[in-house]
Amino acid sequence: MGKEFKVKRKWKICCAVTAILTIVIAVVLVTLAFTLFKPKDPKIIPQSVTLEGFRLVVFPSITGNLSLELAVTVDNRNYGGFDYDNSTAYINYRGNLVAEAPIGKDTIRPRSKHNVSASVIIFADRLAADGNFLNDFFAGVFNFTSSTRLQGKVNVFNIFKLKASSSSSCNITVFIQNQTADSVCTSKIKL
Repeated sequence: MGKEFKVKRKWKICCAVTAILTIVIAVVLVTLAFTLFKPKDPKIIPQSVTLEGFRLVVFPSITGNLSLELAVTVDNRNYGGFDYDNSTAYINYRGNLVAEAPIGKDTIRPRSKHNVSASVIIFADRLAADGNFLNDFFAGVFNFTSSTRLQGKVNVFNIFKLKASSSSSCNITVFIQNQTADSVCTSKIKL
């Protein structure tokens, strides 16, 4: 009878230690899931808008184009990769869409930054459709807004796959006389 008691006691101790270890591991995993491994939205950091080319003829008819290079850095703050889909950067002049630039799908490695750029050509006839075009031309300044949105999934350890998106909006000013561009940008993040 003493031997059975010792065997039962050993089994009870083994089960108790296993249960305690299981609870500790579960608490650690849940804590990590809600803190360190919690998916975060990628952040778009606007870099620059560069005027690549500018050619405009106003008389006898309005012709020409304006070439802009848009550059942003996408900061993936996750411990998993961010796969974003094909997207488009939109350029507006006084609220009217005047150009689009495609952005190809890509993957950003965990905890890294990735530069994304897009070239866009704005044709003068689209600008001239607005009644304020000549006023802006003679003032020497064109004001544009650009918007970019990246949508995709954050993949943490091939276990958690959550949708994420990030968007950026820029006010772009093009100075005609010295042929330069300046921009002020903001970004929004949504998970």
